Amino acid sequence: MNEIALRPGTPDDFPALLQMFDDAVAWLTARGSAGQWGTEPWSGIPLQVERVREMAGSNRLQVAEVDGVPAGVSITQGTCPRHVPSSGEPEIYLGLLLISRRFGGLGVGGRLIANVFDEARQSGVGLVRVDCWAGGDGNLVRYYESQGFTRTVQFEVEVRNAPWIGQVFELRLD
Repeated sequence: MNEIALRPGTPDDFPALLQMFDDAVAWLTARGSAGQWGTEPWSGIPLQVERVREMAGSNRLQVAEVDGVPAGVSITQGTCPRHVPSSGEPEIYLGLLLISRRFGGLGVGGRLIANVFDEARQSGVGLVRVDCWAGGDGNLVRYYESQGFTRTVQFEVEVRNAPWIGQVFELRLD
């Protein structure tokens, strides 16, 4: 079994992160789920390239590696994004969870999520929340439920001149 190692991300992770987004867009589009992130590779959209560059520069970026190769990433934040209703209490918000398609099914996402739970416990925070696209075949929603999260509210934002429906989840730590 391949070992999953975690390390803090750095700006040098930008190329790998951008490739993960491009691969995810192609995979989602092929599955009929283009509504999540569109159909165009993010490397061809200057606004998205800059967004990914900012992610790579985040001091809360975690990189999961399998055999020394970036296999997934997560970014946490101390508050929810503005499009999500506030919880009204301290929380760790999982703002990004992205797994390289090459490493799908190896438990990389679960390892990154477990690290988020550890971060919350170490910070004395009892609530972890995340949101995802609620469309498509529902597999993403079911994935977060399989990781122990419970559905809370849905929200709608305008993306590419169309409604984008998101699902918020929470998990309360003991």
